[in-house]
Amino acid sequence: MTHQPPTAPPAVSGAPTARRPPRRSVLFFAFAFAVIADPVSSVAYAIEAALRALHGDLSRLVPTMSLVVGLVVLVTANYWQLVARFPKGGGAAAAAGRAFGPQWTFLPIGALVVDFVLTIGVSISAATSAVIALAPGVAPWRIPFALLLLAAVAGLTWFGHRGRLLFAVMTAVFVAVAVAVIVLGFTGPHTHGTAPSTPHPGGPPAVLAIVLAFPVAMALATGIEAPSTAIAQLGQLDDTARRRFGRGTLALLLVIVGGLTLALAALATRLHTGLPAHNSTQIADIAHAATGPGWLYTVFQLASALLLLAAASSSFQAGPGLLKALAGTDGRAGVLPAWLGRTNRQYTPYWSVLVYLAAAAVIILAAAGKEQKLVLFYAVSVFVSFLVGLIAMTRFARTEHHPALAALNAVAATAVAFTLVINLARGWPLLSLAATLLIAAALRLRWTRAGRPSGLEDIEAHSEGG
Repeated sequence: MTHQPPTAPPAVSGAPTARRPPRRSVLFFAFAFAVIADPVSSVAYAIEAALRALHGDLSRLVPTMSLVVGLVVLVTANYWQLVARFPKGGGAAAAAGRAFGPQWTFLPIGALVVDFVLTIGVSISAATSAVIALAPGVAPWRIPFALLLLAAVAGLTWFGHRGRLLFAVMTAVFVAVAVAVIVLGFTGPHTHGTAPSTPHPGGPPAVLAIVLAFPVAMALATGIEAPSTAIAQLGQLDDTARRRFGRGTLALLLVIVGGLTLALAALATRLHTGLPAHNSTQIADIAHAATGPGWLYTVFQLASALLLLAAASSSFQAGPGLLKALAGTDGRAGVLPAWLGRTNRQYTPYWSVLVYLAAAAVIILAAAGKEQKLVLFYAVSVFVSFLVGLIAMTRFARTEHHPALAALNAVAATAVAFTLVINLARGWPLLSLAATLLIAAALRLRWTRAGRPSGLEDIEAHSEGG
């Protein structure tokens, strides 16, 4: 999901001196850690999703998550190129539009519309699970509690983007606490679980089991596209600085998300922390086994819940921002009804927020507030966007005679396509693809009826910058 970083406050008209802009290091911290909140928060449920697909076999968890992180590296390499090509933002939509024509922008746009809804639903559900693991008495009220959190996060968007720096702090706090849990888990006294650490007899061969399981855990990859679009927020910087911020954020994302994922998977194997008990989560069980029921476990659960709420809040800003951009602003023709672009005094498109609130409430109710039911749908829509962007960047590399980059992007595109096929073969995730295609088709139809206005290739940049 696209996370929106803090920007420098505007100078006050008539003031004797303009307010000093933040230092580059402070701005980068606020930008990078706010942007990576979503992929970092995915650690809370992606590892458990992989273990469930492995039917609880811990011996295959680290190889599976290693494959997941490897594919994350491949996709990130594509966005590294994309940031260099589009330093003003744009993401996969910009790449697709310039490689294949404006009509192709609607496929990644449709994918992101669905992905933002799923990010909100999964994040709110996972935050609810984190609270229940800490306070089991909340369990009978899971759905009302999740809907209450959803309404609270949606309500916060009324006040605009003032909480962006808070998102960065939440991400940094979670990372610090998670590192403390990991270090204590590998070095200090701890309790062991009872999960088996050897393959179950009669199961599929290890390689096949891993290959079939890793696509579910590719929910970890959601949010990789965020730096390529969020750099549009950095209007106070030139193109060179925006490239550095975007690429620096991608590198930080890889180090933190990849490191936490592999370390927690290894710790789960070491502590025999298998599938969680009812009303718990695997990441909560890992922390409990590593630290015991003390204050560090409580802080870890609260930090993970707050980070997940931050990820949901960020999508509550980015998703409606995309609808607002599609509705047309600042003299640009729109393809959606104008009322979706109406804003309050804090520039929040309130009708678009309500659209996302209603859609997220529906999927939370459908999944009974359980994130593991929604994860199956998660690594579908955004992977459509990944695939389109990878194919576009492959074409650019071939046209510009960069065979190594073309080969790298083609390999990544093949891996992403394989991930899509395996997840879609599970049946229900087809609903995510159907919703993506339906939204893309509807947007293209409205674009045609509106006289095919130009500028659709930059719609993601407009959604971030406007």
